[in-house]
Amino acid sequence: MRIVRACREMGISPVAVYSECDRAALHVRMADAAVAIGASLPTQSYLRIDRILDAAKATGADAVHPGYGFLAENEAFASACHDAGVKFIGPTPAAMALMGSKTAAREAAVRAGAPVVPGTGRALSSDVSDRDIGALAEGIGYPLMVKAVAGGGGKGMRVVSQAADLGGAIRAARSEAASAFGDPSIYLERRITRPRHIEVQLLADQHGTVIPFVERECSIQRRHQKVIEESPSAVVSDDLRARMTSVAADVARSVGYTNAGTIEFLLDEDGSFYFLEMNARLQVEHPVTEMVTGLDLVQWQIRIARGERLDVDPERALVPRGHAIECRVYAEDPDSGFMPTPGRITGIRRADGPGIRDDSSAEAGTEVPIYYDAMISKLIAWAADRPGAIARMRRALDEYEVRGIQTTVPFFRWMVRQPEFASAQFHTAYLDELLHDRGGKPFSVADPSVEEVAAIAVAIQSVESADAAQSGGSRGRAPHKVRATAPDERGASTLRGSGGGWKRRAREENLRG
Repeated sequence: MRIVRACREMGISPVAVYSECDRAALHVRMADAAVAIGASLPTQSYLRIDRILDAAKATGADAVHPGYGFLAENEAFASACHDAGVKFIGPTPAAMALMGSKTAAREAAVRAGAPVVPGTGRALSSDVSDRDIGALAEGIGYPLMVKAVAGGGGKGMRVVSQAADLGGAIRAARSEAASAFGDPSIYLERRITRPRHIEVQLLADQHGTVIPFVERECSIQRRHQKVIEESPSAVVSDDLRARMTSVAADVARSVGYTNAGTIEFLLDEDGSFYFLEMNARLQVEHPVTEMVTGLDLVQWQIRIARGERLDVDPERALVPRGHAIECRVYAEDPDSGFMPTPGRITGIRRADGPGIRDDSSAEAGTEVPIYYDAMISKLIAWAADRPGAIARMRRALDEYEVRGIQTTVPFFRWMVRQPEFASAQFHTAYLDELLHDRGGKPFSVADPSVEEVAAIAVAIQSVESADAAQSGGSRGRAPHKVRATAPDERGASTLRGSGGGWKRRAREENLRG
């Protein structure tokens, strides 16, 4: 839907492709044309390069936008588009292949003068023995990270604190990498224990111009997966921003990069920063950059792909206009270990009002399938400063309601009210530590004070039962009225009672107690 809307504003006719389970999806109905490309499984539809190109040919499409996932960073897809005479809206296949390999990207970053975290610096295939890897690990030092060479999103990644755990971590990382990316190769990297995750969005045209933008912070992560993103970072000074963005632009230039991309860094507690990787695509969190720059990055992707020059002021790109925060809303149950909750959305009430943006195709009747990523919305709040953006996000999450399935909205309501979040005192392991300390306490349960209100409700019911008994079993109007209100994490829950009965009102349908 994000891409459909950008095309609409540019006067471009959007064409959708869809799998069997997405037949009724909103993007299918909103596009000018839609082509079925296979069954629900990704390997039978969204990963079928031949069927996507057949759809492009059948509809006379000039270009393909790869979106955020599936084939977005697949150089074979980019090459196939080129061979078929269809413009791929993204980097060249060569640049994508280079930056898609974490070890190759690391080597390119070193050549460009970027600081990198100490590590093996090369891929370790299945032929390299655990013993040899152990020797390399001793040279790097513990704790360290075992990482898959291909892919991302935390897959094929393990933390190793001591030598005794290295063998198991290698086997687990290889297995997961082979399953997720078809490549079991790994590499080792020293673990920076309490870093922040800072990334630089950039655009590069086909005429040699590379423009980096004000940074994003993505340190709120669960199991290495980004959960909340914001721009700008509360801890990046003007001087640090200048240095990080300069390095990002140098890396992109060194590999002849074009279109939209992101250079990711780890920021150490001492202020040192290290190149982490490059995402050779538009990222999920791009809306926060759009909100603080006023630019439409998808439209710029399309304009660059058709050969236009970047006419963005480089200095203006580094000056944020306000502050933006994004929460990734997933069809997951936070009370059950964030397990996916596929099913039908029976109703949805979106957040609205000043500074609120909701990038989503979810609506009443939408079926969330089991086959794909469980994200159903990106909720973004913008304000003049960070405290204002947090206040708006809190308000927006209180308004947001999805019925029929469990979502991570209750978790976010809790998360954005944590004191460390408000003060920006966090790091990439902060959320995992916080969840561990929470000890599995449900997010959908209101504050204990609501249980006190429930106790009052029981008392009201008892009085009404007594009244009925005294009046010979009739349910006539009793002479008392009771109203009780108690605050919970989101606002207030109210109970009202009268002779005719009592009702509970709460903002959460699944409120317990």
